[in-house]
Amino acid sequence: MTQTTDHSPPFSAPVLLQGGRRPALAACLVRGAIAAGLGLGTFAVLVIALWISSPYPDSGPNGALHVAAGLWLLAHGTELVRSETLSGQQAPIGIVPLLLVVVPAWLAHRAARDGLLPADDRPRPSARGALCAVSLGYLLVGAAATVYAAGGPLAPDLLSAVLHLPLVTLAAVGAGVWTASGRPGGPLPEWVPARLRKELARTRVAVAMRSGAAGALTLLGGGALLVAASMVWNADATQDSFLHLADVWSGRLAVLMLGLALVPNAAVWAAAYGLGPGFALGTGATATPLALTGDPALPHFPLVAAVPAEGPGTPLNWAAAVVPLAAALIVAHFTADRAAPRQGDRATAWGMGETALAALQGAVVCGVLTGFLAAAAGGPLGTGRLTAFGPVWWLTGAAALVWSAVVAVPVALGLRAWRVRGRAVGADGSPVPAAAVPGPSSPAPGAAGGLEVDDMDDAEFDPYDFLPEFPTGSRKTDTSPDGTATAADGSSDGPGDGAGDATGSGRDDRAPWAVPLSPWPKAPGLSSIALDADRAKVDGEKGDRAKADREERDREEADASAAERTEDPGTSSTRSPATNPTDNRADTGAAGVDAARPSPTLPARLLDGPPDEPAGRADADRDDSGPPATP
Repeated sequence: MTQTTDHSPPFSAPVLLQGGRRPALAACLVRGAIAAGLGLGTFAVLVIALWISSPYPDSGPNGALHVAAGLWLLAHGTELVRSETLSGQQAPIGIVPLLLVVVPAWLAHRAARDGLLPADDRPRPSARGALCAVSLGYLLVGAAATVYAAGGPLAPDLLSAVLHLPLVTLAAVGAGVWTASGRPGGPLPEWVPARLRKELARTRVAVAMRSGAAGALTLLGGGALLVAASMVWNADATQDSFLHLADVWSGRLAVLMLGLALVPNAAVWAAAYGLGPGFALGTGATATPLALTGDPALPHFPLVAAVPAEGPGTPLNWAAAVVPLAAALIVAHFTADRAAPRQGDRATAWGMGETALAALQGAVVCGVLTGFLAAAAGGPLGTGRLTAFGPVWWLTGAAALVWSAVVAVPVALGLRAWRVRGRAVGADGSPVPAAAVPGPSSPAPGAAGGLEVDDMDDAEFDPYDFLPEFPTGSRKTDTSPDGTATAADGSSDGPGDGAGDATGSGRDDRAPWAVPLSPWPKAPGLSSIALDADRAKVDGEKGDRAKADREERDREEADASAAERTEDPGTSSTRSPATNPTDNRADTGAAGVDAARPSPTLPARLLDGPPDEPAGRADADRDDSGPPATP
């Protein structure tokens, strides 16, 4: 009863039995709805603030709220349709400010992550249940927002909303569930083909993912630098465009906020410009480093004012190729760091084929990510000539793939060859470790692990003078003049090659350490740390042997005394030392022989005495250790 009480489950366990996981799933559903509501509220606050500060509002608060709902849907990739135009025709708005996507995506990600955190008062739902519940709550609010925004000036396209809103929601919620689960790298779902799961589980694929993502981020950062440099170079045109768009500070604040939201888009456009395909400025107009061709339809906007001038390109425009070159070098650097790391065992370096394949896969990943960013950064701004704005996604992705493959593969191979230089290579190009044969200047085995080895002069210090004279399993032998080795128990081993050669190996058993441990004239000595450890170990063994000897002698004396006491009193009195000295001497000799003979239950080295004592003294002690006279 006490054991059952001590190991009983905590008090919160009945909650699992009463409610199961339904309360947890309901909580996740509510979290998803709250995340969507917070995103809508954020956009509503910004739009209402600008509407209040505007001196000439076009509509009332109802129109401002409709615009806020439309912008929230635009942040999810939904294409909007503007009905109030000068021509009276509906104009689509398909360019999504990528910075606006951060707000709803982060809110959905956080809702899913917090829904899976453990709590004391409620059960923890499964990962799949949290994904479905949070997404469902978010999409319910999104559907209501879509219906509400349909009657505003920026109405959402229904087909675009059905495609993009669930896609962005599931991606953000899935990332939150993955984060709450500890960011596991596998295993993949069972519906993925087994061969694909096997390929994706390879280390090379993980390296390609990291290197490709690093290359895409390098392209994005380099594009941002190109945008900043172009705006500084065309500072006058950028300033005029900013000042002429609005006359009041509220309008200029709105233009500034829209420009900041479009900065990631401009960075992707500039990256496509450096890659070579460039970007479209309306139908029939393209800006590339070689030239700006066609008749561009440039709206008045600060970021568009930074576009290079019409005509053929100059060396300054061609310098934009530094951006994809840097991205390819980053891919090669990440690949070479794993193929042949600077710190580590060079024998585990990848082969040339493995390194080239990893670099090529990293280039593919970089191209895919760049194409995806190019597709998300462009879109239509109206009808007619404004239907095509931004880079062409498949051309941009292909250019990123070609740049990365052409540059990253040879550079990665060169870095790998440089880091494994001086080593033999096999037929497949993989490094072969050198033979581990010690040389005169090679460190001793005792130096492994980073210990510093101190060479010792054999004349000044013998590192083995503290070892036992007779190691375990050896026998004390005496060599006769005829070359016969006689053991302590009287047995003979026959002639040998040398003194004490009981095994025929030419080594003296009394001094096995006399054989040099190294084939070199002078092997490095032991380190001071290893020396102290061995000395302490041997000293402990000495004490253990001495203690075992004393205990054995005490047991022998106790056994002899008990045997004497159990004898017949009449017989014991007739065999006193005074009346029968001959029998006493014989008994004493037998006892001495028994004491000198090794015990069948103890090693011989335990009966030879401490190694510091001379062998003769130990034998004398054993000869005098016969059974004491009976009192």
